[in-house]
Amino acid sequence: MASLIILAGSVALLMYGMKVMSEGLQKMAGSKLRHFLGTMTTNRVSGILTGAFITAAVQSSTATTVMTVSFVSAGLLTLTQAISVIMGANIGTTVTAWIMVLGGSGNYMQYVVYSAIVVAIACIYSNKSRNMGEFIMGLALLLLGLTTLSANAKGMHLDQNETVQAVFGSMSSHGYWSYLLFLLIGGLLTFSVQSSAAIMAITMTLCTTGVLNIYMGIALVLGENIGTTVTSNIVALSASTQARRAAMAHMVFNVFGVAWIFTIFPYFVDFVCSLVNVDPHSPASDKSVLAMVLAAFHTSFNLCNVMILVWFVKPLSRLVSVIIPSKSEEEDESRLMYISGGLLSTSELSILEAKKEIILFAERCQKMFHFVPELLHIEKGDDFNKLFSRIEKYENITDDSEIRIADYLNKVSEGRLSAESKTEIQHMMRQVSELESIGDSCYNLARTIRRKRQNSSKVDFTEKQLEHIHNMFKLADSALTQMIYIVKATDLKESDINKSLNIEMEINNYRKQLKNQNIVDINEKLYDYQMGVYYMDMISECEKLGDYVINVIEIAGPKKTTY
Repeated sequence: MASLIILAGSVALLMYGMKVMSEGLQKMAGSKLRHFLGTMTTNRVSGILTGAFITAAVQSSTATTVMTVSFVSAGLLTLTQAISVIMGANIGTTVTAWIMVLGGSGNYMQYVVYSAIVVAIACIYSNKSRNMGEFIMGLALLLLGLTTLSANAKGMHLDQNETVQAVFGSMSSHGYWSYLLFLLIGGLLTFSVQSSAAIMAITMTLCTTGVLNIYMGIALVLGENIGTTVTSNIVALSASTQARRAAMAHMVFNVFGVAWIFTIFPYFVDFVCSLVNVDPHSPASDKSVLAMVLAAFHTSFNLCNVMILVWFVKPLSRLVSVIIPSKSEEEDESRLMYISGGLLSTSELSILEAKKEIILFAERCQKMFHFVPELLHIEKGDDFNKLFSRIEKYENITDDSEIRIADYLNKVSEGRLSAESKTEIQHMMRQVSELESIGDSCYNLARTIRRKRQNSSKVDFTEKQLEHIHNMFKLADSALTQMIYIVKATDLKESDINKSLNIEMEINNYRKQLKNQNIVDINEKLYDYQMGVYYMDMISECEKLGDYVINVIEIAGPKKTTY
């Protein structure tokens, strides 16, 4: 019982160490990696290298896939470019196995681990090196879990346990059917624990202790390659079409690789064993080097698979487009495009998806505002009701978007974040609140037009009033356009902020001028008092909308500029 508890604890420690190490790396270089991904994927070769580099750096192929899907959804990467990045991610993820091989053996490792923990603690208590400390701590915990797992497995003497030997022996005695069985087990285990690294560590332990022969161990590794793609496909079910296609491409890539490798499975395994000078058929061969065989196979398999499929990126893109066709009807405007699938792998990189969603939120607010001038001039009752209903629908969309984006940001904030990212999330949550208020202002403008239409159907605004309203609409629309530019910008200048402030000042002055003129016009009987109320309600609501726009801009400005 004690050995089983230690076994489970060492696996959990390994998984937690991998998570801490990955997040520490992403805190140090998360934003730089995002920019690197966006600029270094001009062709399939650079895309593969980019995917391999980023995955090796952050030790998470899922994190790379999340970033890739975000860029595809944002239009920064095409699906074919995304497929090349995903291919590279499959190469990069093999680095994890080599870390286990190099760090999972040797009596000296405990000295390295505990020394690393001391260094990590010192760095964590130093504000400047906190992220580096978390990375070192994660690596130390990973190696501690790995060495504990290995030592505990050797102490259990599983190779001498008749029951264990009988079970694995019966499962391994059916030729190719045994390979398929272990392939299925590897896939199910990886999907269940959500960590291919943990299953790889267990596989290495079973092989190096003599419980499992290398052929069945490699079949488990192949299953891990498929199991790790199932999660992303399930998560992407409610995401955009392009996101689901990218996830499906990942699965098709790995399934194809497993399919062709199975046609030459024993020969390919023998070839890999020969590379590290191991005879897989000799009972007297050194079992400790089988971990290196597994790592070498994992790397060789993914390299060969990439070299085969790199020439078929476009056909693969067309295949997944056939598997997941575009929706014939217009996509639901209420759906969040970038975070609806809940692709939350790591907090630092998930911020990018929320940013894209906020930009989309701002664009939808401007689109909603554009309906208002159109509503003002519609004469037919049915057309008026139809457009008013659409504005009402958009108002519900803005309410729903605020809640869903805020909930997403709350989930992101629960992860390990740098101080800069925590501040950024606070700014983003304030932005979505102000954007929802812009939606409310648009709806209030529509309601004012409807009230005027219902209560004063035979009387309309004067030509002068309409001219003033449209001038105010133009100013408000200019403010929204500049707001979207600022929300999108990554390098703001003081002149960008000043332009918005000037528009806001112009809106305020114009409202004040029209308010004073309105009193004069009513006294001169140019229109009645009630029509003046509707008129000023619209002017004042535009001025409120301008205030909300400035709030969004002021939130965006301080963290992007210094002035």
